[in-house]
Amino acid sequence: MSRHPTPALPRWATWWQRPFPDANTLLLHGRQPALIDTGFVGHAEETAAWARAQAGTAIGLVVNTHWHSDHVGGNALLQAQGAAIAAGAPEAEAISRRDPGCCAAEYLDQPVAPYTVDVSLDDGQVLRLGDTDWEVVRTPGHTPGHLALWQPDERLLVVGDALSDYDVGWVNLALDGLDAATTALASLKRMADLAPRVILPSHGPIPTDPEAAFAAAVRRAQRLVDDPDGAVRYGARRIFAFALMIRGGIPAAEAEPYLHARTWLTDAARLLDTTPESLATELITTMTRAGAIALRDGRLHATTPHTPSPAETLRVPYPRTWPPPKRP
Repeated sequence: MSRHPTPALPRWATWWQRPFPDANTLLLHGRQPALIDTGFVGHAEETAAWARAQAGTAIGLVVNTHWHSDHVGGNALLQAQGAAIAAGAPEAEAISRRDPGCCAAEYLDQPVAPYTVDVSLDDGQVLRLGDTDWEVVRTPGHTPGHLALWQPDERLLVVGDALSDYDVGWVNLALDGLDAATTALASLKRMADLAPRVILPSHGPIPTDPEAAFAAAVRRAQRLVDDPDGAVRYGARRIFAFALMIRGGIPAAEAEPYLHARTWLTDAARLLDTTPESLATELITTMTRAGAIALRDGRLHATTPHTPSPAETLRVPYPRTWPPPKRP
């Protein structure tokens, strides 16, 4: 049993801890309620209904810690219902350009419904969320545009995927450069220096001991810096597990062909100086041996607890075919 109780949140903040494939969601109450992260597209209706029920009115603003599919999946629906969308400047600019690489959706084979960004956020910017002021803290590493949100009065820190009570965010050395792990480590140290009372991560529970959580995260992130090959394999395991979650598993006979067709796997194999075929076999073998995936009824499934996604909700276009953003 932990010696530390879970830190209390102020009454104007409602936390929703969600299983994969959704990121946790934070609602900030006020005259214009704000939502931080919106989960996976397969559960967008659930996200929007929960937010409205909790807020008692429409959501005015959505802020994304970063643009991965489990954080932006409800954006399109909430935007259609009147919410503005805010995101870190690098990602906001790419989405405005309709860059084919938006959200790494096609690269990772993770569906994201089309949305636009109304508010571009820079480091140090003060943002009104609900009835409280928050500071934007750029924390690149997991993605180049990743950000944290800091509420200094209550010393609350929304950390996105930078860390959780049990892990650190994976880094994409192929897309973001070989220094991505070093960048992620520097971002962790910057956040730790804020000495938050409460850490609000995108996955898992609220850590009961913020100082210990940061110390553990820094150790884990240092391992990614020291072992680039290990960082590549770690990212590959995370991406493949997510693919199995959102698809309700993949037929065992189709798993290796599925992996061979993925750009992220080809890039990982190149960095590891091996072939995609060898890496696909290794990935399935090691994840099965570790109990991260399991064979049931002829399909490979991720064993991490997760919520199924209806297949029809995954049928959204890749960003390269998104319509141009609507202009006011």
